Parts: sequence; structure tokens; C-alpha cells
Amino acid sequence: MKEENQSVRRVNFQSIILIVLAIAGVGIMVLLQSKNSSFNPSGKPLLGKGVPAPNFTFPGLDGKKVSLADYKGKVVLLNIWATWCAPCVAEMPSMEKLYQELKNEDFEILAVSVDESGAEAVNPFMEKHKLGFPVLLDTKGDIKTLYQATGIPESFIIDKDGIIIEKIIGPREWAASGVIRFFRNIIQSN
Repeated sequence: MKEENQSVRRVNFQSIILIVLAIAGVGIMVLLQSKNSSFNPSGKPLLGKGVPAPNFTFPGLDGKKVSLADYKGKVVLLNIWATWCAPCVAEMPSMEKLYQELKNEDFEILAVSVDESGAEAVNPFMEKHKLGFPVLLDTKGDIKTLYQATGIPESFIIDKDGIIIEKIIGPREWAASGVIRFFRNIIQSN
């Protein structure tokens, strides 16, 4: 009987420890995601809807420097990608269709490649896939840190005032009629 009581106490104690650890884990996750978290050493707000898009400057495939600030007054689809990323490659044809559909409106795509070999990898890729939207080269991957990217592809929709209105993780079908209508609404309302 005494052994049975000790066994029950041991199980109850272990259950209590597991519950406390689970609650502590959830609490830590909430703190890490908080804008004002002491676990956010940069002190910068986490990027998401309603936050000003950080400016950047990278060379284009032609070697000319391009900044996000150059496109104030346009809706920008910022896409972070690489030639070796299969989901990135899969979404490129639909991005091209979106670009062709909206390029004569207040719209721009800025596809920032994080390929370490830069133009050496990106130029043949663009030619092979017949892509005409602007590509910028970030061989050091600085854009991933600046935009707090967790992987690639990641995309940010930035309004005419430079405010992030959407953050999209993973590939998308950019040429779907609903997506094109979404962008047109932003272009016309801003």
C-alpha cells in the first residue's frame, strides 16, 4: 500500500512538472512574438501589417543601384528568393504574369535574389524562364535580416506610402484573378 501511494505521488508530481513546463513554454513563445518583448534585442517592431517597410539598396542585374525608396508612390511586391529554391522557382511564372498584367499601372515587383553567386546564377535563370520583372542582387543575404525572413520565398506587399500591408510566407499563385483584383484594388485605393 505504501509503495502504491509513493507511485501515485510520483506520477502526480511528474504531471505537475509537465504542466508547469508547458505553461512556461507557451509564455516564452508569447514573449518572443511580442513587439515590446525584452527578447527582441533589436528593439525594432516585428515586421508585419501596418509597419513601414525598411528601405534597402541593392544592384540590379544591369549593375545600377536600386532602392525601395525609388518606388514610393507605387504598390510594390517585394519577393525574397533564390534560384536554387524549388518553391521560389515554381512561383516565378505566375509572378511574371502578374508583372505583365500590372506593369503599366502604379505597381512594381522587386525580386531580391539571395544567391551568393549573384548575377552569375541569376542572369541565366532569368533568360531560361523568360522573366522580365526587376531582380536585385543581395549576395550576402542582408535582406533576410532586414525583413526578418524565416525562409524563402517570402513576399511583402507594400503600399504606395511604404507601409507593409501583407507578409506572405511561402510560394503563391500570383496570377490568379483574385490576386490581380486584390492588387488593382490597392493600386486604386492608395
